[in-house]
Amino acid sequence: MKNNFQKLSLIAVAAALLGSGCTKLEEGLNSTTTQEQAETFLAATADLNVLIQGAYDGLQGLQTQDLVTSLMENSTDESLVPTRGGDWDDNGVWRVIHTHNWNADHQQVQSVFNNLLGLVFNTTNILTFIPKSTAANKNQIEAEAKFIRAFAMFTVLDLYGQVPFRQPGENLLNPPTVLKGTEAINFLITEVKSIKANLPASTGRATAPRATKDAADMLLMKLLLQKGTYANRQAPTFAAADMAEVITLADGIINSGRYTLSTNVWDNYAPNNGDISTENIFTNQNIGGARGGNLRSAWYKTNHYNMNKSGWNGFSTLADVYNKFDSTDQRRGVAYPTGLASLPNPGNRINTGFLVGQQYDLSNDAPLKDRNGAPLAFTPTVAVQESGTNLEVTGIRVYRYPIDYGPANDGQADNDYVIYRLADAYLMKAEAQFRSGNASGAQATINIVRTRRGAPAFTGTLTATQILDERQREFYWDGWRRMDQIRFGTFLAARTLKPAASDPKYLYFPIPNAALAVNPNLTQNPGY
Repeated sequence: MKNNFQKLSLIAVAAALLGSGCTKLEEGLNSTTTQEQAETFLAATADLNVLIQGAYDGLQGLQTQDLVTSLMENSTDESLVPTRGGDWDDNGVWRVIHTHNWNADHQQVQSVFNNLLGLVFNTTNILTFIPKSTAANKNQIEAEAKFIRAFAMFTVLDLYGQVPFRQPGENLLNPPTVLKGTEAINFLITEVKSIKANLPASTGRATAPRATKDAADMLLMKLLLQKGTYANRQAPTFAAADMAEVITLADGIINSGRYTLSTNVWDNYAPNNGDISTENIFTNQNIGGARGGNLRSAWYKTNHYNMNKSGWNGFSTLADVYNKFDSTDQRRGVAYPTGLASLPNPGNRINTGFLVGQQYDLSNDAPLKDRNGAPLAFTPTVAVQESGTNLEVTGIRVYRYPIDYGPANDGQADNDYVIYRLADAYLMKAEAQFRSGNASGAQATINIVRTRRGAPAFTGTLTATQILDERQREFYWDGWRRMDQIRFGTFLAARTLKPAASDPKYLYFPIPNAALAVNPNLTQNPGY
């Protein structure tokens, strides 16, 4: 009976993993087949290419407005979801993220934890097939699965300070081991270094949707910069050897000839960024309705109801962010081609970056109005809770991704979600140079990016604040702000709409209570 039960379970797993039509299970159900034989059969017949694509698709949780992006951005100084009368209240879930008042029962805190650990679990499952697989590319698939797993574990570690982990083939009835702090980051650094040899070489944007050697180097740079943060979040340190390694890795990418800083930074985020970006190193690929995440929320969450496209009228940024940009800096926003003759943007209105002031119909340049008939003119001032007659227009809006106006837009957008690009290699190198005592070298590195973006070069003595501000100018709403602010020591500080410094416990999100109940190896973070 034991063998029959195990075999039935394994065949059920096979059917789920392989999908209909991939293979035919010919063998009868009888007790002569052992578990080892069944596992060997599954490993030999599993389509590893299908399984690894499923793992890549699992990264789509990065794209939606209420998962990782919310915790990484809305908790910082650059993104806010104000309650607008009866809109966007949702029992206060958005407000408490921005003002640092969340708890262990917060819906998004639970959903992100479960979503990311689901990806860790699924990639580990792929690894169980590798030893007995007969696929010619199994070593590459193994390396890609470990890369995706390391990326997900890194995100869990950054948000929650600890991450459950299993080795392939472990008994699922036992609670997983939990890695914390320095132990966790050292494991991830070692893991990423070990897989690089089996990852494919990058050829630029054509390979951006897959884990490559360049993507591994970008992840490794992130891990090395954050290493001291996980040892002590309130007072991070940065080892000279780690900073030297960051510089070497960055130079390898910068000098490879595979990438150049884009003439127009918005090409990296456009609906056809997979065809035109010269910077993107690692992306999560979207193919319209065929395969894609919820990237359309990048504009739906911020657009007013009467704009092209109509949106949900929610997310905003603050004037403090907008005011950090020089007027010539293309990152502040440009008029980007819509791709449709019916939306020619005759007034050459800004439709990427920051939207502030009067907004216009892109088809005929007519001034738009809000639902009360007042001018649709976005104001720099915004409150956590809006209740006035102008509540529809408060707050500067952000277009991080030029809108995909094509027919796929109402289902899924074609813009590939950007995770790593060349500009980050430059700015991580600059930070490592600065932390190594080479401020002049760091300034020269940053100025390469600033000049390409149309901003004046920095002069004088470079400061840590300038580096952090430059990272914000280059990567706002890309999901890195919380990580950057913690590393530079500004995350807890008082700021607009959060007038007092936060309790240090908010350097971590709490472990969801449901997770604590099922895994005794997890411990609640201090203060929760």
